[in-house]
Amino acid sequence: MGSKNSSCPPTVVSSTSSRGPDLKNAKESEVVEDIKKAIENNNFSLAASISQKYLEDTNNIQLNIAVTGQSGVGKSTFINAFRGIDNTDERAAPTGEVETTMKPKAYPHPTYPNVALWDLPGIGTPRYPADQYMKLVGIEKFDFFILVSDIRFNENDAKLAKEIKKMGKKFYFVRSKIDNSLRAAPRRQGYDEEKTLQEIREYCIQGLKEQGVASPQVFLVSSFDLHLYEFRALQDTMERELPSHKRDVLILALPNICKSTIYKKKEVFRSQIWHYALLSATVEAVPIPAISIVVDVGILVKVLQDYLFGFCLDKRSLEKCSSSTNTPLDELRAMLNCICCGKDVTKELVLLMLKSATVLLIGLAAEEGSRWIPFIGIPIAAALSFTTIYKFLRSNLNELSVDAENILTKVLAIK
Repeated sequence: MGSKNSSCPPTVVSSTSSRGPDLKNAKESEVVEDIKKAIENNNFSLAASISQKYLEDTNNIQLNIAVTGQSGVGKSTFINAFRGIDNTDERAAPTGEVETTMKPKAYPHPTYPNVALWDLPGIGTPRYPADQYMKLVGIEKFDFFILVSDIRFNENDAKLAKEIKKMGKKFYFVRSKIDNSLRAAPRRQGYDEEKTLQEIREYCIQGLKEQGVASPQVFLVSSFDLHLYEFRALQDTMERELPSHKRDVLILALPNICKSTIYKKKEVFRSQIWHYALLSATVEAVPIPAISIVVDVGILVKVLQDYLFGFCLDKRSLEKCSSSTNTPLDELRAMLNCICCGKDVTKELVLLMLKSATVLLIGLAAEEGSRWIPFIGIPIAAALSFTTIYKFLRSNLNELSVDAENILTKVLAIK
């Protein structure tokens, strides 16, 4: 596994069973066929309603992540970091060296409330004895478990891991506060940080093996600097082992710690564009003055807002970035190309963006036809509104993803 300077995450072999059938792709294929049939019958209203239901179902999939460990190991700080907020935020999980978790408590993601990280009491406490823990915390509602320790995993951690595995759930060991451990490591001559990290990892793995955990996955994490060490490897592993219909949910909720995360978010958003274009061009559409297309501007407002929040380019996120990096807000904004970055997206702003881009977009739509319309084909390709809206969203998505990378580069360079 790599050190804090590694550009690529380590390859990790799962200690639990592989994920099930690709439910997401099966569902999407079914939806595409239904939309095709509706369009062939010139029933565009039905086609739009199918897309709308698909988007609602997809965007409301629940993901529950359990985080457990003994008091003082950094569970709450990890939960806050995962959710992209710091410990002083009003939405933060309370932190402290004493046990602050008396019962399981959910902390919804600030942007995606369908994703919740649950702070669970440590196993083996008087209120949660090891032999009753699984029943008391309600294991069935969690998609996977993250077991946190700041030194070495104990017997109760191992017992819990084995019980989780019996129930077919995924679990991962996180060795927290790795930055503190490195600072405390002896700086003898020839000090090698990578070797020290490997020693810490092997110490944890050996302890788990002694407790009967086969091939444990241990990830070294600093909750204050998620881009360092192995949080990226952890998120890649979680993503890989989740069922397909929940994978996109996790990707959108992940903090932006590297360009690959931004790229994956972009791909999730991109896969939904044709559904939104279909909706916007057919549901309660109104003509744009001086432009020969119709559009539901309200839908475009929502989509662009989703992009801003997903890429952390909304006003609040940029202000937080400005504060944490001691960079003037105007300087950050000067790095951004998309007109909607850091703004409240309104219908007026979207109309302005459409008007300024439509001449180019219409030309591209007319020239490229159905190339911009995945899965739909020729009948809807003739609808200029659909092709223009599709290209408008795709163009802005590309621009915003580049802006997100620029902000990330700025943040990491300063840190």
